[in-house]
Amino acid sequence: WGEPVYVVLMVFTSLVNHLLALGLGRDKGRKGLLALIIIWNIGSLVVFKYTDFLIQSINGLTGLNIPLVGIKLPIGISFFTFQAMSYALDVYRGQVPPQRRFANTLLYISLFPQLIAGPIVKYHDVAEQLEHRPLSVEDTAAGLRRFSCGLCKKVLIANVLGRVADSVYALDMGMVNAPIAWLGAVSYLFQIYFDFSGYSDMAIGLGRVFGFTFKENFRYPYIADSMQDFWRRWHISLSTWFKEYVYIPLGGNRRGTVRTGVNKVIVFFLTGLWHGASWNFVLWGLFHGGFLMLESYGILKVDKWKKPFRHIYTLMAVTVGFVLFRAETLPIAWGMISKMFT
Repeated sequence: WGEPVYVVLMVFTSLVNHLLALGLGRDKGRKGLLALIIIWNIGSLVVFKYTDFLIQSINGLTGLNIPLVGIKLPIGISFFTFQAMSYALDVYRGQVPPQRRFANTLLYISLFPQLIAGPIVKYHDVAEQLEHRPLSVEDTAAGLRRFSCGLCKKVLIANVLGRVADSVYALDMGMVNAPIAWLGAVSYLFQIYFDFSGYSDMAIGLGRVFGFTFKENFRYPYIADSMQDFWRRWHISLSTWFKEYVYIPLGGNRRGTVRTGVNKVIVFFLTGLWHGASWNFVLWGLFHGGFLMLESYGILKVDKWKKPFRHIYTLMAVTVGFVLFRAETLPIAWGMISKMFT
């Protein structure tokens, strides 16, 4: 509604995926069609979200002065692109039949409750619901209650903490000491949780009003006692998407220790990059991936620690990681982290 031009892009993306996925139901040419679907979706995401980031990176590495393009970012493109790919990959694997009705494909990709902020809904989770959705007064009431809780998280908690975090991150580094740095870091730690989980609550609640059951996206991530446990609780829809459609197809943990490590690095590099066109996000992803590898390879024997220490370690790592996530540049992130520990 707010950007009518790019709505055409979303509808056209839905049509492309719908028509190409119909061909995935045949035996011939399936791999070629799948390649076209992936090229279209990833290509659209790269053009609209990462063009200027790539130009800036090239300029920084080569000293060139290529002008930025300044393409505006379509609302929700990261989410509806991943959902479109989920549909195509589910059809290709034979998990679901191709959707014959374009209206249903468009409904799935453009589903407004979770379109702009998630959670990412995988096609095989809602394929049946596209055709049959039971509605009841009880579900509607429960959905509205869930929506209201999410709205309160966002408006009453996240926005208030966000003003504190924004004030700290706007300061000159010379004005920041350890208490102020920790105030900014902890404020953002809770802001991002209540903001994002609030949006997820609103999406799940609205979906339930309309008869859709979306899977939970957060399960109390800040009670986690390891980084592996944290990622089982944080942004579940994204981590399971990468697990099902990237990590397992790459070989998962079935091809030896070295290949497993490479697969995890790839997944967390992409996880960071998916969040935004900045090296801060990439480093945030690799930061988390590094901790997961240290734990999974037994270098950090977290399971042998007493539970309070496991919990403190996890919250500290997550808090420092979110400084990378929030800071606008790497020097600001490094400045904040150095102030926190000096």
